[in-house]
Amino acid sequence: MIKIRAPELYRDSGAYEARKRQSLRARYIYGLIFFATNLLAWFIRDYGAKLLGGLHHIPVCGAGDSKCFRSGGVLRVSLGCFIFFWVMFATTFGTRKLQGVRNSWHSGCWTLKFLVYAVSIVTPFIIPNIFIQLYGEIARMGAGIFLILQLISMLHLISWCNKRWMPYAGSNQCGLFGLFLSTVSFIASFAGILVLYILYVPNSSCMFNIFTIIWTAVLVKIMMAVSLHSKVNEGLLSSGIMGSYIVFLCWSALHSEPRTGKCYTEMKIGKDGNWATIISFIIAICSIVSATFSTGINNRSFQFRSDKIQLEEDAPYSYEIFHIVFAVGAMYFAMLFISWELNHPITRKWSIDVGWASTWVKIMNEWLAFCIYVLACLFPHFSPCVVHIEIFKTYYIC
Repeated sequence: MIKIRAPELYRDSGAYEARKRQSLRARYIYGLIFFATNLLAWFIRDYGAKLLGGLHHIPVCGAGDSKCFRSGGVLRVSLGCFIFFWVMFATTFGTRKLQGVRNSWHSGCWTLKFLVYAVSIVTPFIIPNIFIQLYGEIARMGAGIFLILQLISMLHLISWCNKRWMPYAGSNQCGLFGLFLSTVSFIASFAGILVLYILYVPNSSCMFNIFTIIWTAVLVKIMMAVSLHSKVNEGLLSSGIMGSYIVFLCWSALHSEPRTGKCYTEMKIGKDGNWATIISFIIAICSIVSATFSTGINNRSFQFRSDKIQLEEDAPYSYEIFHIVFAVGAMYFAMLFISWELNHPITRKWSIDVGWASTWVKIMNEWLAFCIYVLACLFPHFSPCVVHIEIFKTYYIC
């Protein structure tokens, strides 16, 4: 993206820089709000029935724990978070300039916004349960959309790494760092597959785990072969990073299998402490927030034009994309906390994203990532309509 300074803005450059810094800092405050909402959803799910007994007096909650606590509580908090970021999306839509009122609303007015947030979180606890169940069904679709957005963001990162560190035809670039990173990525991929086999195949009867791990290794090798094809010739960096990513998805899928399965091995310390569960839960929470935040700030992944000239007075990123990603991210964390199950959710304390539904969602996400990567590599090079090729970004005329 090309940045230029309009002549009439010289005297206001200091003010624009201050507004830009304020806008960039605002992203982290929104990230903290999202993180706090995740913790609130966990607290209400695991401890709300004991510590927030007063909610039983609310008519829509009743005497049971399922409507406002456990899975019901998670969905209500998620809906509140979704409402807040949807309001922010609607009120900042189309903001392009730093001197606008909507820019000031996005970057400041935090007292008023925290009041809006509080109202958004409280409101779902007075909404009838039938609407919460409807929201749960919609949240499944929203969570799926979030996974696709996250995959697009991942592909954009791979594209950036490939252009940044791998030499292109006719250049004098050596590409040693790209070669080193490619080697590390493939070593990590195949070492990860070996570790998965050791951890999740304790005996030969674990056929599902064996198939999943072996098939992941096959996918990694196919991606390597495709990237080295003479007509594709994209190098090993993109396939190496993508290989590491799908191995991570494979681990995440196997780790989400029900804890009662014969192929699950649990690491414990002492008689009472399950440190692996607690650490995994904390890492999972941080991963949700990190994935949502990184997807939200990576606006270029969702823009059709990358050559647009940016003036000094322009907003540094797309506010509406940022907020809509956090809105669907609220649906995503709800599905993780209830393990994608609306009717019979698994709600063990300190558990997150556990169950066969979660396992299959991640496996399908792994296969989708593989298919999109291979198609992105092959289709441009074998289509007669291509006039300009850039990894994951192809322009056509027919």
